[in-house]
Order: sequence, then structure tokens, then C-alpha cells
Amino acid sequence: MIDFWPLIGIVIITVGLALKQNTLLVILVAGVATGLVADIAVMEILSILGQSFTQNRYMSLFILILPMIGILERYGLRQRAEALIGSMKKASVSKILMTYLLLRKVTNGMGLSIGGHPSMIRPLIAPMSEAAAEKSSPNLSDEKRQSIRALAAASENFGNFFSQLLFIGTGGILLIKGVMADNQLDVKLETMALWALPTAIASFVVFSLFAKFIESRLNRQSADAVTETSTTETAQEEGK
Repeated sequence: MIDFWPLIGIVIITVGLALKQNTLLVILVAGVATGLVADIAVMEILSILGQSFTQNRYMSLFILILPMIGILERYGLRQRAEALIGSMKKASVSKILMTYLLLRKVTNGMGLSIGGHPSMIRPLIAPMSEAAAEKSSPNLSDEKRQSIRALAAASENFGNFFSQLLFIGTGGILLIKGVMADNQLDVKLETMALWALPTAIASFVVFSLFAKFIESRLNRQSADAVTETSTTETAQEEGK
């Protein structure tokens, strides 16, 4: 008969998160409970938890990004970014996002990580894109702003997901290498990185076309709105 008691931790996590309890406390309780029902000594459970925290301590560094970005925004980071784009005559939504996408892919290929939604998209890229759109459409509607923000977020997804295997030292490509080696498939890391290049290029082309399409649609909607407003004002004046 299969013993399901060691899976009690999953139940504790599910119920705890559903009741909106403290996440860290729920996970710790689930870990301890799982260890106890599996007949693991308390000291050994604590040792396993401590070892897991030590080995994965760098995963929590992203938490430090959030207050830092908040402080920068509090002192005008978004306004500075918008002012910078406002001073550029040829800046556009598609150009900004394509430039960021290219930069993201190049740095990923070098094994560097400079991007991310909380550190780059929200405080810099999205406001810069909105400022570029406001140059042609001074009164952007909330719907258009949300579309531009979504497109900015998509540029990060395209830049990171479709180019993370360009560097032979990333965790993703090492994981693939390990799985293939377990199945007696000897493939060099350099070969896998080379075959990831067409995907990175194709994703850049696809996103560029999509960004151009969205930008042209937004510009067309703005032009139609201006024309409709002018027509309404003219009709009102003639009616007077």
C-alpha cells in the first residue's frame, strides 16, 4: 500500500497559501511536517533546511532590487527617462524596444544579465516608450498606455527567453547537456549555443515586425481620433 503521508507538505502549502498566510512560515511548516512524517530526526530536518538556504541564498538577491527601484522612482527615475526620450526627435516606440531587445540578446550571449521586468522594463523602458508615443499622440488613452507597457514587457520576454542559451555557461544549456548526456547523446556546449542563434535571430525579426505593427496601429488610431475631433468641432461651429 502506498503511503501518502510524506506528501502532507503539499497539502500544507496549498491550504496555507489559499488562506493567505505568511509564505515563508507556510513553507517552513510544510518542510518540517514532511520530515517528521518521513521519520527524519528534527536536527536533521533543520540541517537540511539550513543547507538548502545556504546553497540557494543568491536566489533571494532579486528582493533587494525592489526597494532600490522604488527609491529611484521616488526621486524621479521615470520622469528623467521620459524627459530623455522627449528630447530625441526620431525616437519611437518600436525603435526603443528593438534597441533594448538587441541589447538584451547581445548581453545574454556574453553571459551578462542587465535586464528584467522590475529592474529595466517598469522603471525605464516602459516610461521611455510611453514618452515616445506621446510625441505623436499627446493625449494617450489608458488603453494605449497599457498596450505599450505590454509590448515593453514582451520585449523582455523575447530578449531573455529566446537568447538565454547563447552563452555556454547558463543553467539552461547545462541542464540540456546533462539530460542529453544521460541519454548517451554527446553534444558539445558550443554546438548547442550555435544552434540557439537562429532562434534568437528569428525572435528578433518576429518581435520587430510585431512592434512595428502595434506602433502603426496606435498611430492610426490617434490620427483617426484627431480627425474625428476636428470633424466634430467643425460641425459644431457650422451649426452655430
